[in-house]
Amino acid sequence: MTKRSVSGEGTVIKNSTQNGVHPGYTAAPKEDPDAPAGKVELKKKVTLLRGISIIIGTIIGAGIFISPKGILKHSGSVGMSLVVWIACGVLSLFGALSYAELGTSIKKSGGHYTYIKEAFGPQMAFIRLWADLIAIRPAGLAVISLAFGQYILEPLFMPCGVPELAIKLTTSVGITSVMYLNSMSTSWTNRIQIFLTFSKLLAILIIIVPGLYMLFKGETKNFDNAFEISNVQLSGLPLAFYSGMYAYAGWFYLNFVTEEVDNPERTVPLAICISMAIVTSCYVLTNVAYYTVMSAEELLASEAVAVTFAEKTMGNFSLAVPIFVALSCFGSMNGGLFAFSRWAASTQVSNCILGCFMLDNEKCLFVPVLISYPMTMFQLFVGDIYSLLNFMSFLRWLFIGVATLGLIYMRYTRPDMPRPFKVPLIIPAVFSFTCFFMVFLSLYSDPLNTGIGFAISLTGIPAYYIFIVFDRRPKWLQEAIQIILEVIPAEH
Repeated sequence: MTKRSVSGEGTVIKNSTQNGVHPGYTAAPKEDPDAPAGKVELKKKVTLLRGISIIIGTIIGAGIFISPKGILKHSGSVGMSLVVWIACGVLSLFGALSYAELGTSIKKSGGHYTYIKEAFGPQMAFIRLWADLIAIRPAGLAVISLAFGQYILEPLFMPCGVPELAIKLTTSVGITSVMYLNSMSTSWTNRIQIFLTFSKLLAILIIIVPGLYMLFKGETKNFDNAFEISNVQLSGLPLAFYSGMYAYAGWFYLNFVTEEVDNPERTVPLAICISMAIVTSCYVLTNVAYYTVMSAEELLASEAVAVTFAEKTMGNFSLAVPIFVALSCFGSMNGGLFAFSRWAASTQVSNCILGCFMLDNEKCLFVPVLISYPMTMFQLFVGDIYSLLNFMSFLRWLFIGVATLGLIYMRYTRPDMPRPFKVPLIIPAVFSFTCFFMVFLSLYSDPLNTGIGFAISLTGIPAYYIFIVFDRRPKWLQEAIQIILEVIPAEH
């Protein structure tokens, strides 16, 4: 693995995603003229076709197996759930286009952190960094891991339900193994991820093909009265959108793709539009396949939607589906942690919060990952998939809304900033308004989980003064970091 500095904002994530990791691109080193001497940034050459494949591979992942139940529950009907899936695709397109402008205008890695820092200063950016470290990423890993535990145990307990304690114990083993894999060997992480990516795509294909086959044979009874509005409640829609946007999560890594694109004015919007159309079509078709085979009541009663679908359509081959879905979730866990370590380097979290100043020591990439382990395990055992998803989504979309608002703000405060790609102002305006609408209405829809998320974000204010202004770090934290650095092998 190439040695690189973990200081500054110059490490670009390679093969990273929230829902999955796409293995199909190669990063080439390129010097940044604004960077300190000796610092090398990893950049990517992206053609249109490669850009499309990266975006699709980044977005499609475990979310399509987690979100359908949450969307149907909170949207109130089959028809409305499909509308939510399409609307989330359009919103994700708007968000991706907005982030494409930010990524081509601000040529630094770090994503949300960097854009908030450029627009609103270091304190607001630190609060985002803090929330990411202690809440958003641990909760996101816990959500995917719980889905992994559910699906990996389904074949062993069918037709009975899987005990909750068994799921959480299996999940904890899965998280521990992924943590170990990422901290011990980066090369093995990359090799395994290629196989897991193909497993993810195969799992989706196994669902879409038989579902559409039955639809074309005339199985449409579950679509009768699809837009029955008696169960639709406005207060539930933000939570439905949380589940939907979670499935589309990954488009906000596009800033790492757009840093170096030939002819960005054409390639960036075209790649994004084509990719989001494909992903949205894939997700809608997957849900149509679900509804062709299962009624709304059956889908809501299912603890593992893909397994229930397989039992109804595949007979003896139904065991293959939970295995492939579990592999898909494991791939998302693996890719998420790999991305976490690179994000920590690009945002200087190792330096700002943890005091890990070994600038030439690649071990520091994994210190934040292992520090987050106890927080992930805690959230795993105190929450379930959907409560954690609401808690995480509140924080995620609050700060993504702030970052997109920063785009609008910088149009007026920094009008002369070079913008190789520029979106119509209505796009970030609609997107940021929708983010804030979802966030603040969810405080009413799910006050407990979203309220906890809001309180956690406020703890970033005293943390900023402790870690940055006064530069004070607890002694136990420094000792824990030293122990971790001794355990991690020097070569990956």
